[in-house]
Amino acid sequence: MNARFPLALLLASSLSAFAQQTPQQLAQAELPSLVAIYKDLHANPELSGKEEKTAAFLAKELRAVGCEVTEKVGKYERQGMVGYGVVGVMKNGAGPTVYVRADMDGLPVVEETGLPYASRTKGTTPDGKEVGVMHACGHDIHMAAFVGAARALAKVKEQWKGTLVFIAQPAEEIGSGAKAMMNDGLYTRWPKPDFVLALHDSATGEAGKILVSDGYALANVDSVNLTVRGVGGHGAYPHTTKDPVVIASQIVMGLQNIDSREVNPLEPVVVTVGSIHGGTKHNIISDEVKMQLTVRTYKPEVREQVLSAIERISKGIAASAGVPPDRAPIYELEKDQFTPSTYNNPELTKRLVGVWKKTLGNDKVEVVEPVMGGEDFSVFSLPDQSIPACIFWVGAVDPAKIAESKKPGGAPLPSLHSSKFAPVPEPTISTGVIGMTAAVLDLMKK
Repeated sequence: MNARFPLALLLASSLSAFAQQTPQQLAQAELPSLVAIYKDLHANPELSGKEEKTAAFLAKELRAVGCEVTEKVGKYERQGMVGYGVVGVMKNGAGPTVYVRADMDGLPVVEETGLPYASRTKGTTPDGKEVGVMHACGHDIHMAAFVGAARALAKVKEQWKGTLVFIAQPAEEIGSGAKAMMNDGLYTRWPKPDFVLALHDSATGEAGKILVSDGYALANVDSVNLTVRGVGGHGAYPHTTKDPVVIASQIVMGLQNIDSREVNPLEPVVVTVGSIHGGTKHNIISDEVKMQLTVRTYKPEVREQVLSAIERISKGIAASAGVPPDRAPIYELEKDQFTPSTYNNPELTKRLVGVWKKTLGNDKVEVVEPVMGGEDFSVFSLPDQSIPACIFWVGAVDPAKIAESKKPGGAPLPSLHSSKFAPVPEPTISTGVIGMTAAVLDLMKK
């Protein structure tokens, strides 16, 4: 017994020292492997709803760190789609339940970064078109940091208590993956969370920094289809027609008055006509024009006001042009593509900002303005925002490139969804792992 005591004491001491590793040390130890994972994921993206190989890889990684893993989680409203969501549960005694989420899907974009690990993958869209596929929104960064955080937190169980649930979510880019996982019993088959966390890389933020918004962080996203119907005819005799191209043009301009003249100017609103198609030939006035709109708001009541105004204005302009009631514009709101606004719980966000400043330094954490982009991460906080949630940005851009872009005549930075978007891997992934690990350790500390 006495002979074995020094060895036992040494082991206990070593374990204690190991358990007290900092998030920085944990991230640094995993970084080479995580960068390799990132490059492999980047080179092999999969489209929304087709994340089979990506999901299998993440399930394997979660099992490797001791999670109880369930695959193929997700029930879509759209027929024929397979849910490739992954849920990994890491239990560590009694305590809070914290969900950590990463998204998996790529975009139908042909990559033009010129990177040695650039994607050359092809995919097929739901309508049968072959397209290039790229992680142009950084979901590969998200997944690499997700794996890193899982590995780090598995190593330091003596520092936290409770239940960690890792969510690998499909179909974020089409706004339906989170809802599909919820429809498949995410909060009933597994413990309901006390907190939900996620990160997203930033195409404008400096690599090595965390950026976060307090309160509303991302917008409601609605897709609206408008079919403007007229009475077609010969281009030489417009007086015998009701020209839907002219009417549609007036509608485009009229919709811009919603933000400037109908909604409180302190409420952010975007109404963008992203697609407009009509006609077949120079001298033919067509019977109809099809328009596609993206609508961005924050508050539910503002959303309803804007959507109602779009329908009213489009029909009113058509009526003023003499279009008969039976040819009024057809307004269609694509309800299955709605993404609710993301609200960062102020109390939770303030707490995490303090954690990140302590961990990374005051100069590495910024509270920033919200954006009008959308994220279905919002679904996890529930419609009444009763589950405290926070999504934070991780800077992904070389500081020198940011400085260059701000000079007169400087080249603009590639945005998210750009074919040229290329995060700086090492500091971006490392900061993501540190930020997520530090946040979880604080929320679940013993």
